[in-house]
Amino acid sequence: MESSNLTSVTEFILLGLSSRPELQMYLFLFFLLVYLLILLGNLLIVLLIFLNTCLHTPMYFFLANLSIMETSYTSCVIPQMLGHFLSERKSISFSRCVTQFFTFLFFGIAECYILSVMAYDHYIAIRDPLRYSVIMNWGFCGGLAAGCWVGGFIASTVDTVATFQLSFSRENVINHFLCEMPALLHLSCTDTSHVEKVMNVLCIFTLLCPVTFITFSYAHIINVVLHIRSAEGRRKAFSTCSSHLMVVMVFYGTVISLYIRPRSLSSPKYDKIIAMFYIAFTPIFNPLIYSLRNKEVKITLRKLLGKTRDT
Repeated sequence: MESSNLTSVTEFILLGLSSRPELQMYLFLFFLLVYLLILLGNLLIVLLIFLNTCLHTPMYFFLANLSIMETSYTSCVIPQMLGHFLSERKSISFSRCVTQFFTFLFFGIAECYILSVMAYDHYIAIRDPLRYSVIMNWGFCGGLAAGCWVGGFIASTVDTVATFQLSFSRENVINHFLCEMPALLHLSCTDTSHVEKVMNVLCIFTLLCPVTFITFSYAHIINVVLHIRSAEGRRKAFSTCSSHLMVVMVFYGTVISLYIRPRSLSSPKYDKIIAMFYIAFTPIFNPLIYSLRNKEVKITLRKLLGKTRDT
């Protein structure tokens, strides 16, 4: 069929998580709670960092960026899901689908970069603690954070332009709860090989390169820590990095399992489960991991809640 004979769709129908009407209200209440917890946890982290001058350090500056990114890409998806749980026709206009696709990728890719920057920050803090404040000065930290945001913008723009040059005229039903690349590739009625090549190249720069950098950073960190003579010093060093490492493993593990695999092995059901994990559940765990394992954050939270007296 010639491309000139194809007509573009004006909207997509999202099948969502379940088509069973009796489950929609339960799903709505569950994900409303999940979304509120995500907002509360991540925005509380940002507030605590803002209020406590002791937390005005590069590590917490990057953590605040991470929380903002997680809140943002979650907000691109869950509010729409909540609305669809309460409506019979789960439609999204073509322009809104493009917007959701772009913003979701933008914040998600920026998070991939900020996690690698946080690994570098930990590496400098452990390898060269005496010169840490000189190396990780605010100008340099601001540049690193800005690079993460700009990198996310560029990569998401390229991916969005490539994906929405495809034709979706034969079918407009997406077996997903958001406009995500794997689902759109399944839906397209034209050759998607060039888009898959673009996605593979972007995955190298947004997933494999950051993961490789983080791996090498932690390999050097472990080497440095093992040469610390004091057992207490080794414990503190590992404690500093363990929270970030847990977040990295959970986030990258789910994203890589979705995007870096042969298309023939993908299935809508599997894609929805994996996407739900890193969209809805990872952003809940991250504030808990950083707050429950961090003494300064817990102290600031107690002060905010009025549970400790000012000294």
